[in-house]
Amino acid sequence: MHEQAFFDNAVADVFGYYAVQLELPGLDLLRSNRMPTRIIAGTARGCKLASDPTQLPFPAASIDLLILPHTLDFHPDPHSVLREAERVLVPEGRLILSGFNPWSLWGATRLTKRRQGMPWQGQFISLPRLKDWLALLCLEPAVSKTCCHSPPILRDNWRESFHFMEHAGERWWPINGGVYCLESVKRVRGMRLITPAWKKAKPVGRAVAVGAADRRQPKLVNQRKQH
Repeated sequence: MHEQAFFDNAVADVFGYYAVQLELPGLDLLRSNRMPTRIIAGTARGCKLASDPTQLPFPAASIDLLILPHTLDFHPDPHSVLREAERVLVPEGRLILSGFNPWSLWGATRLTKRRQGMPWQGQFISLPRLKDWLALLCLEPAVSKTCCHSPPILRDNWRESFHFMEHAGERWWPINGGVYCLESVKRVRGMRLITPAWKKAKPVGRAVAVGAADRRQPKLVNQRKQH
């Protein structure tokens, strides 16, 4: 629920032609985006386009928005996934991803579970480490957020008892959330955005009005003298 809300808000104002979500076909994280082509790709059953995240069937610089929901956590080669993401993104394209935070209650639970089952068998890449990887690929982090501050409890009644930790965690220990969401932008060195060549309008109307007022003034003076 927390991740869905972050992705809904993050993708709503991203414009372009092609948006791709890698893995987790059960969650439509592109539902708030308005691009004409939205694709869910990956190796999981239910993906509309079967594809390895390290070998995407897209030309270089062709995707405007790419989403990786926990894709790095469960892929054996997360570095190659990020390199492929950088390849297919257009300049100034958006990469939005989520991952499990090892420095959290969720990370501690992963150690006690001995990395067995989902999601404990994931890699749990820390956010500072991930930002270093992105910086090497000229993917500039823009917005980040953490959620799931309460312990990962399956029983509904116990989960409600720890619900207060969600609001308290966002205020007092935001970096220790169990899940982080990160938005980054692909920067291309030496590239300059081309803006419209706006031309300044010449103040013709104002000049004419002033000139007309000056020509009418002597006539008014002459009329007063005649009276």
